Amino acid sequence: MDVHMTYATQEIWTWWLAIYLYFGGLGAATLAVTFLTDMYLKPDRGLVIWGAGAGVILLALGSMMLFGHLLDKLAVIHVLSPLVLFKKPDAWIAWGTQFIIWMMVWGVLYALPYVRETEFARQVPVIRNLIDRSFVIGIANLVKRFRRSVGWLAVINGVGVAVYTGLLLQSFPAVALWHNPAVPLLFTISAFSTAMAFLILLMYTLLKDQADEHVRVLYERIDLVLIAAELVVLFSLYQYLKNGSESAVRSLELLWNDYGWVVGFIGFGLIVPFLLELKGVIRGWGGRLPILTASVLVLMGGYLLRHYFMYAGVYAYPW
Repeated sequence: MDVHMTYATQEIWTWWLAIYLYFGGLGAATLAVTFLTDMYLKPDRGLVIWGAGAGVILLALGSMMLFGHLLDKLAVIHVLSPLVLFKKPDAWIAWGTQFIIWMMVWGVLYALPYVRETEFARQVPVIRNLIDRSFVIGIANLVKRFRRSVGWLAVINGVGVAVYTGLLLQSFPAVALWHNPAVPLLFTISAFSTAMAFLILLMYTLLKDQADEHVRVLYERIDLVLIAAELVVLFSLYQYLKNGSESAVRSLELLWNDYGWVVGFIGFGLIVPFLLELKGVIRGWGGRLPILTASVLVLMGGYLLRHYFMYAGVYAYPW
């Protein structure tokens, strides 16, 4: 008996899930990099407040995007409890939910002592009344005492969120583009690359502290390495899809025949910022415009990666 296969692009996980994965990876990696910088490179109140604030907001927005598309809103109760991880350890949505929740908790706690020291917090009555409560003061003092422990709890959960965004896609065997070992690695590298770009933008525009120069230089060099690693993983993915199943080949055709992927993502999202950052690292920037341009392009490329991954997901079924 002959079995005929039908191939179709999935139309359920589209741009909204791409935004969820993008905000989740970017927010979590931003928090992780910010806290590692503060713990081991240079204590920086401004970087922690802005980095932690942006990271938590991005994680919250991404989670709201996912929640808004749930058909059964009450079903979220099942993944909020950590017990679900013991009942169904392969439920990646549940793992991601736990990582995101605890990432935000530890992120807020780590930033709390810094927030209490700012003039803005003292000038706003609502915030001042909140941070002057005895239990908040006690928590802030406890965080100061165990700063690195709290920081590492945040970092571990941040890495967990970044990896989870790729593992979530890899858990779908019907879509060959998603179901391969390169996806978690690719999404994790992309998350930290976009986080570097975001923090570079932050440090060149809002913070502007000359004492942070060595941190900015380190971020630029790390991002250069991450973009190079991303290009290597993409080349490996190309070879995997080219020699894979029919579903993989169809996804490959959709991606590499789309100017948005080839020109938008690979060209302007990876290669152009790589060349700009390489020139800046070797010869110096000669102004802020090149590094700001490179950072914006990296952030744009991070979203385009996830956007086209959603739309090029081809699944197969027999009839």
